[in-house]
Amino acid sequence: MSFFGNKRLIIVLVGLVLLISVVGFTSRERVSLTWPEMFFKDTFSVVQGFFYRPAQAVSGFFQEIEEAYGVYEENKALKAGLDQYAQLSAELHTLKAENDRLREMLQAKDSLKSYRLRYAEVVARNPDTWNNVITIDKGLKHGIKKDMAVITAKGMIGRVQSVANFSATVELLTSYERRDHISADILTEQIVDGKPVYRQISGVIEEYDPQERLLVMRKIPWGQAIKKDQQVISSGLGGVVPRNLPIGYIVRVEPDDYGLTQTAYIQPSADFSQLNEVMVVERDFTIAPNGELIPQQPAGQKQTQTTVPPASPASGGGQ
Repeated sequence: MSFFGNKRLIIVLVGLVLLISVVGFTSRERVSLTWPEMFFKDTFSVVQGFFYRPAQAVSGFFQEIEEAYGVYEENKALKAGLDQYAQLSAELHTLKAENDRLREMLQAKDSLKSYRLRYAEVVARNPDTWNNVITIDKGLKHGIKKDMAVITAKGMIGRVQSVANFSATVELLTSYERRDHISADILTEQIVDGKPVYRQISGVIEEYDPQERLLVMRKIPWGQAIKKDQQVISSGLGGVVPRNLPIGYIVRVEPDDYGLTQTAYIQPSADFSQLNEVMVVERDFTIAPNGELIPQQPAGQKQTQTTVPPASPASGGGQ
């Protein structure tokens, strides 16, 4: 048994010596390989190539899937970012427009310090009555009363038609069904003896021309020199609408059908297509139909009445 055991040991040692010799021989630089090396190398390269190509194809397929999924996730995130950007951009533009409107309203408030202004927002505007009425979010509980004038930062838009506790309906100047006339003045400048003379020419705004989108002012005395772009303001003679509220600008003037008075067509100052925030104007007094002057008192105080002569007939029964 010891002989066979020693034999195995001798074989192992001889094998190790041969292996070390082969490794030492093959590890040095040589001009050419031996034929066993070439045989084994060619054999391994063929076998390796046989398995490498399918494995590489499978690996590339899964890598492409992973890259496609990554592109999908990135595209999804970019789309979400674009949607958020569009939303933020729209909100920014809305806030800028609202800020501009509020600035204009503050400027209008400074120019109307003699009146008490109540701010309100437009909460409803029916497409069927787009040019007739709007609904605001202030009512009796906020001091809003019937026939109060309603303006924007650019000019007058109408009057309060009806009032509820927390809302009110405003009849617009562009209403086709408007029956109440508005007494107005045209601010003119004339040269007399080489000096500028400023005059106010009275008339009555009676209707709205929907085709030309212009207000129609009648009962203007004949012979008065009226020019384009002269400003039209409320006269306050009707006893309801305060005076000096901007209404619009003269576009043209024509004689009436009988040639006794003139008719002026007015471009409104306010933009009736964009009504968001408005101001309700309360004047210091109103004139009753019998000619009595009724001061406006704060809520809870007793009103006193003072009799004054009836309103001028130049108002034409208007506001």
